[in-house]
Amino acid sequence: MIETERLLLRAPIPEDFEPIAAMSADAAVSRFVGGRPATREESWHRLLRHAGHWTLFGYGLFSVVEKATGNFAGYAGLAFFERGFGPRFDGDPEAAWAFAPAAQNKGFATEAAHAAHAALDARLGPRRTVCIIDPENAASLNVAAKLGYVRFGEVFYRDKTVWMLERVPAALRTAPAAP
Repeated sequence: MIETERLLLRAPIPEDFEPIAAMSADAAVSRFVGGRPATREESWHRLLRHAGHWTLFGYGLFSVVEKATGNFAGYAGLAFFERGFGPRFDGDPEAAWAFAPAAQNKGFATEAAHAAHAALDARLGPRRTVCIIDPENAASLNVAAKLGYVRFGEVFYRDKTVWMLERVPAALRTAPAAP
């Protein structure tokens, strides 16, 4: 478990299903996460996928709980989604975040994602991470920018073009070659 100023980040538990199902069925949330409201079955699979990452890799997407209220706020973290985008993307941990409407526009995504990245760095050392974001999703692009992500390409995914972004920690960047 990770505690930030306003949030608790923990591995998913079965009790997260109902709030994940409600969040995933919301049209505003699902517009950029899956492209359409999720069924209960799809939400159940999402919860199982989140939990499975912790079992297989020792890290994954955290369930995020607002400390002040105890309410499920959303999820954030890093995982492997095996999207089939090729070696420029696949194989690196992929950042993801989604928050319930009541938890949006409060800075929770940035706060939680920063904590998740720090936890991954502490566990595995600094490494390149990636994410995909719909170019119309200004809020997520803003979060990604605050985390240090920069666009390096685009790919057609689920009937639309999304941007591929990467975050390369300073310790891994190579100095440019001398002229």
